[in-house]
Amino acid sequence: MEHRATPAFETHTVDNQPPEFAPCDLWTDDVVLREGCTREGAGDFAAALQAYGAQAGSELYALGFDANRDKPRLKTHDRFGHRIDLVEFHPAYHQLLHAAKAGGVAGLSWHMPRPGAHVARAALSYLHHQAEAGTSCPLTMTHAAVPVLRREPALREWADKAAAPHYDPRDVPIADKTGITLGMGMTEKQGGSDVRSNATRATPLAGEGEYALVGHKWFFSAPMSDGWLVLAQAPGGLSCFLMPRRLPDGQKNAFRLMRLKDKLGDWANASSEVEFTGAWARRIGEEGRGVATILQMVMLTRLDCMLGATAEMRMALAHAVHHARHRASFGQPLAAHALMRNVLADLTLEWEAALALALRVAGAVDRAAHDPHEAALARVTTAIGKYWLCRRAPAFVNEAQECLGGAGYVEESILPRLFRQSPLNGIWEGSGNIQCLDVLRALGKEPDCGQALLNELNAARGQDRDYDRQLDLVAAQLAGRELVESGARLLVERLALLLQAGVLLRTGSPMAEPFCRSRLGGAHGLAMGTLPAETDFALLIARALP
Repeated sequence: MEHRATPAFETHTVDNQPPEFAPCDLWTDDVVLREGCTREGAGDFAAALQAYGAQAGSELYALGFDANRDKPRLKTHDRFGHRIDLVEFHPAYHQLLHAAKAGGVAGLSWHMPRPGAHVARAALSYLHHQAEAGTSCPLTMTHAAVPVLRREPALREWADKAAAPHYDPRDVPIADKTGITLGMGMTEKQGGSDVRSNATRATPLAGEGEYALVGHKWFFSAPMSDGWLVLAQAPGGLSCFLMPRRLPDGQKNAFRLMRLKDKLGDWANASSEVEFTGAWARRIGEEGRGVATILQMVMLTRLDCMLGATAEMRMALAHAVHHARHRASFGQPLAAHALMRNVLADLTLEWEAALALALRVAGAVDRAAHDPHEAALARVTTAIGKYWLCRRAPAFVNEAQECLGGAGYVEESILPRLFRQSPLNGIWEGSGNIQCLDVLRALGKEPDCGQALLNELNAARGQDRDYDRQLDLVAAQLAGRELVESGARLLVERLALLLQAGVLLRTGSPMAEPFCRSRLGGAHGLAMGTLPAETDFALLIARALP
């Protein structure tokens, strides 16, 4: 049979796909972040933020895929039968933590304590979370634990090394390290947010402030940390303790990791269940004051939940805009279609308002130490912001996924990872109901919080009719003490929208008018992409991505 050569052919000519998203510069590309950091007093940190933004958008972005592809593994015993309770991570996880600690994500506020440091640290956390969210768990807990540890002179080394810009993953006593990480353990099987039902017992030992812990934790975050802040029942009531992984003599502390949680998302990071079998711990604060002691961390961890939700919005939005600009359909780029422009503009509006609020709260946290008004504002707005921004993130990320169509549903894209991650910040550090009840508690029992909140909202009065009308309604509700539990979510939602609108109005943002029309004036549907047809979509989208 005569042989005939098969004609050359090519069936996969690619001419309608966007270029790779990364590498990119997450700081330079984010005009809203840059404006907000300057506005809130972090302008002196711009060079460090630019350097980390460039690193996060390139090296760390790539490492995030590796860290999530290979989940952590628990090793309870070595091959000789010794109990070791180790968690093995992909090397990318450690590289991400090394970069974050060196860059100040977990400690800039403490090792460079000058005006604007908390805002700059918040910006670093926001940048890092965009590249890889799982490592944010140990980073935020390490950062938030520092002021609690500083309460006790005996724990000064722990506080200093938690704040230090060094990462050391070795399982050795902290005396052999220049930097450490910290975790938390509060939740038990019989009670989640109801920590006063904790059953773990703390028995005093001979040494001053030393105890032995027996009990369990149902969620034990970051189990390879050097130590954890935990709650346990001492003779004087529920108390806070620092429980180290290794004792000063090098011996492993008396705890057992039972299993790692099989989670919806947050795959790079490990969460575990643990049993304490006489674990040595040192008390922080007075016996019976454990909740009050550990609540010092809450303002900082809630702020990071806000930042994490906003970072997930930002990364999802950037991918949606990037895709829509480069992908064509029906003879023109997706971004040229009127309805797609509405969706992208609406997403941009939601994200900018979220970031503006998060940075305003970071500024209040920064100034809280010397300004009672800002301290009271930070106390209540961290709960308001955590509730609202974390509520918005899952629907936001899902809408951005849809902009990519099927490409947004496959794991080669970052969108599935962002979608799995997006519910977590709403659950962690107190779910939505807990945040709303805490807002009611602050407004009902801490008059300074209510006054600071009204002062903040009144600062934007007179600039927009829809804003003023909604503010009048909320102010009347607060004045009438109409703080019923069943209405807490609606009240907190309205407060969050007013806070977002207030920041946009006071700063002269081009987003202020469309935000007030759509979110406060009723010119918006239940879904994204329902802005009024006369909205200047191009103006809004221009804020999203160069």
